[in-house]
Amino acid sequence: MTIFTGSGVGSTILYISLSIFIGLLLGKIKIAKISLGITWVLFVGIVFSACGVALNADMLHSLKEFGLILFVVAVGLQVGPDFFRSFKKGGLALNIMALANVALGVLITVIIAKTANQELADMAGVYTGAITNTPGLSAAQQAVNEMGLDGAADRLAAGYAVAYPLAVVGMIVSCILLRLFCRIDLNNEPFVDEAIESKTEKQATPTSQRHKLYLVPIFIIIAVGLVIGSIPIPVGMKTPIKLGVAGGPLVVAIFGGWLGVRKGWLTVEFTDSHGVWMLREVGIALFLAGVGLGAGAKFVETLQEHYMWVIYGVFITMIPPIIISFFGRKVLKMNYYTLMGFISGSHTDPPTLAFANSIAPTNCKLPNMGYATVYPLTMFLRIFTAQLLVLLAI
Repeated sequence: MTIFTGSGVGSTILYISLSIFIGLLLGKIKIAKISLGITWVLFVGIVFSACGVALNADMLHSLKEFGLILFVVAVGLQVGPDFFRSFKKGGLALNIMALANVALGVLITVIIAKTANQELADMAGVYTGAITNTPGLSAAQQAVNEMGLDGAADRLAAGYAVAYPLAVVGMIVSCILLRLFCRIDLNNEPFVDEAIESKTEKQATPTSQRHKLYLVPIFIIIAVGLVIGSIPIPVGMKTPIKLGVAGGPLVVAIFGGWLGVRKGWLTVEFTDSHGVWMLREVGIALFLAGVGLGAGAKFVETLQEHYMWVIYGVFITMIPPIIISFFGRKVLKMNYYTLMGFISGSHTDPPTLAFANSIAPTNCKLPNMGYATVYPLTMFLRIFTAQLLVLLAI
């Protein structure tokens, strides 16, 4: 029975596996033709954690972060070959929208802190959870620790834990509401960028290379990405910011996918192979299970004490993407699948991207393109603004 009640390596892997297995089964359930898909893995993990299962915290954290790295590397490789071309075709507009989305989220956070008499430092934790940005939380905690603020780091983590689960649901609901508000018919929505599809066909390679999975480039990308992600970037504040374990590998994967195909080192068949797709799904499953199993213990306790943080988090989560995406659809006439990728990327939220991919046609890359186009800038801005909110609280 120690495999169920212990806190060793075996027990940790067991509950991660059960969370993924049960979550994937529940993900097949649809209500009104809508399914949360792989996001169920997160909620199953929360339930296990809330029930008091003992886990190896270090291993859980390592598996969660490694899962996130695998996910962003796979996404980067998939969109890399066409990334810069897509940027020319609308990437600037998407990044301007991402900037507006971040600014609106920070403004709402400050307004809530002022009007509801909440400590801005506490709201910084709620903010990082509402935008599902773990690197932002880490940066904010590092800032308060360097300033010697006792207990502030734990309160930041509590705010994050309470806001995170409903933030994942909130962003998926935002995608659904956008479809309802704009009366989008998925059956008539374009899902292939013809210019990119044509270019991809021209770059096709012989059938014998299609199923060959090159592991060497993947782990080179991970290694270089982690180094780049750890480089401190001075921004004139007390602590520098970093791209982190997610931002660094994503940037390197995008550039590696683009340059590799351009130079002939990689093939389009590799970057869009079943192996890379599986890498992406395994990565996001590990990440969601790790987040859920790590958040559940504090979730119930903090929810009882600070239940209004959940409401504040929903405001921060949903208001900015709904407003900005509605503008993108109605004024800029953007594709719905691209906008779902934008919503997930502008909140650095892999579960929403997984949901977008689950309802998009099999060969649709537009959610991934939207996600990867805004993710690097958004990651930088989210880390910066999380620290900024802490500094403003001093």
